[in-house]
Amino acid sequence: MQDTGPERIFTGADLFSLEIAADPQISPDGRWVAYVRRSGDITTDRFRPTIWMIDTRSGDQMPIAAGPGSHSSPRWSPDGSRLAYISSAEGGASQLFVRWMASGEAVRLTGLANAPGSIAWSPDGSRIAYDMLVPGAPEQIGSAPDTPEGAEWAEPLEVTSAIRYRADGAGYLQPGYSQIFVIPADGGAARQLSFGDFHHGGPLSWTADGGTILFSGNRSADWELDPIESEIYTLDVATSTISALTDRDGPDFSPIVSPDGRYIAWLGFDDQRLGYHNTLLHVMNRDGSNRRVLTGSLDRSVDAATWSADSRSIYIAYDDLGETKVARVSLSGGIRTVAEGLTGATLDRPYSGGAFSVSDNGTLVITGGPATRPADVVLVRGGNSRQLTRLNANLLETKTMGEVRRVETTSSVDGRRIESWLTLPPTHVEGQRHPLILEIHGGPFAAYGPHFSTDNQLYAAAGYAVLSVNPRGSTSYGAEFANLIHHAYPGDDYHDLMSAVDGVIADGYVDPDQLFVTGGSGGGVLTSWIVGNTNRFRAAATQKPVINWTTQALVSDIPVFVAQYWFGALPWEDQQSYWARSPLSLVGNVETPTLVLVGGEDERTPVSEAEQYYMALRMEGVPTTLIRVPGASHSGLTARPSQSAAKASAILAWFNRYRTGEAD
Repeated sequence: MQDTGPERIFTGADLFSLEIAADPQISPDGRWVAYVRRSGDITTDRFRPTIWMIDTRSGDQMPIAAGPGSHSSPRWSPDGSRLAYISSAEGGASQLFVRWMASGEAVRLTGLANAPGSIAWSPDGSRIAYDMLVPGAPEQIGSAPDTPEGAEWAEPLEVTSAIRYRADGAGYLQPGYSQIFVIPADGGAARQLSFGDFHHGGPLSWTADGGTILFSGNRSADWELDPIESEIYTLDVATSTISALTDRDGPDFSPIVSPDGRYIAWLGFDDQRLGYHNTLLHVMNRDGSNRRVLTGSLDRSVDAATWSADSRSIYIAYDDLGETKVARVSLSGGIRTVAEGLTGATLDRPYSGGAFSVSDNGTLVITGGPATRPADVVLVRGGNSRQLTRLNANLLETKTMGEVRRVETTSSVDGRRIESWLTLPPTHVEGQRHPLILEIHGGPFAAYGPHFSTDNQLYAAAGYAVLSVNPRGSTSYGAEFANLIHHAYPGDDYHDLMSAVDGVIADGYVDPDQLFVTGGSGGGVLTSWIVGNTNRFRAAATQKPVINWTTQALVSDIPVFVAQYWFGALPWEDQQSYWARSPLSLVGNVETPTLVLVGGEDERTPVSEAEQYYMALRMEGVPTTLIRVPGASHSGLTARPSQSAAKASAILAWFNRYRTGEAD
């Protein structure tokens, strides 16, 4: 048998060999970078996080926490002599560890029943704060008879009176509340600082004197009915006294104290009950006075913020036209871009995103890379960038990847500019037309960009061009563009998508008789909406869709949010609007063969949504098949490499069945 050599195109089996960089943390002196390295593991069928460290002078790497278990959240002590992190190295729940860099020794500080989070060093490095779920007693109504000795009875009744009693990725929630703790950084007993039936959450930030911790939360009596509300609070470390620094209607979160102790920066916005709000960077004096917005002129949403060492400016990350950037914001509101080309940790689809941190001398470290590679660690200093890792070079340099091109069209609705990214088959030659997969992002308030995508590369390797569109409602184009779908989704975004398809047909990339469509979550909504409005696509695959907004508003893990922000009324108050925007209302129009996929443990767009659509299609005689991904949540539909590859393969098999127009 002739040896044909290695596979030159990207395949599903390659997912197990991928690695991706996340959460880079540069040491205060800029010498070292600790980062999370997520690697595919073919034995466990997971992406396993480990912590590695890079010498920024030599580029040499070494593992810090890479043994059995999961390792994440590296955080440098203020003097750079120690590194705290979260690890399940010893089995059971994840614990807080500290590594002394000079000796290389790591010590476990905690022995907790639940994993700690939001770890934050005190300014003098003597203590570490964290938050953790403190379990509460389960509710009871009535009682069962006493169990006889030796009997094996059924599990007791599960009782809840909470509004949010389950969450995607976590399932049914354990009773209890997130509380704040502090522990000596060299070991000792932890002390609980916050109490009460409220969630007290991170990120956490210490004041310069080490006497107070800032956090965000909602301590109002009706907090369950106000899903995005939060305030900035101070927590006195000595007395556990809690005081509010903010008091407006809207979320205030992610407080960070300036190194000199004079100011507090934070993120938030005035709640106008819109589907989308730009998150703004604010600053106030340490006592809560002189509050002001610093990024009001940006018209972009701020995703993360950190102070400069001199307390004179704040570094922020934000999305702009599908790409993530870092800017430096002065206390007078001046904004200057200092890094571009960030990319995030999402693998399956080309979402915007990315992470950064800053050393005391202003050196930045980011996760970045081209559209044909997962994120690497990149050092940015004085406007110059240097890639520190090439995690996938050994694998992907032997592959011919699909080229990603930016394309722009105008919407047939109102002439607005619509931006998209087209992934071409690796075999593409100029002038060649290909079958097209329109791949629609979720959210709906999110954005695609020139970022790596396993789905798109697998589709391209199978001979398809893949169009990733940012229709109205997408973020990174300003608040007005995002809110064009406020109380009108799905709607004119459908026409934006059709205009983008028409554009790549006109440009000569696509065979107009070979069109296919897919998308997940919000993209699943629009996929189902599309086949209810047009028969131009040969086949469709709707992934984790919302089909019936009434059931979504009552059964998902975000019921109050859907009703308040996406409709402005409860289902029984305005059933006409809920039904008019439900793809189920159009199912009688559907003729397109439509595959339906959903995670078996999806709590965001529950399995019942997909099952409704599947059964409706069957009753209408439309060719369809239902696929459930066992054990997968909404956000984790492609978390397991085997399931990610199998999901893409199933969609391709469905499309290939109708690619010639003759069903098997």
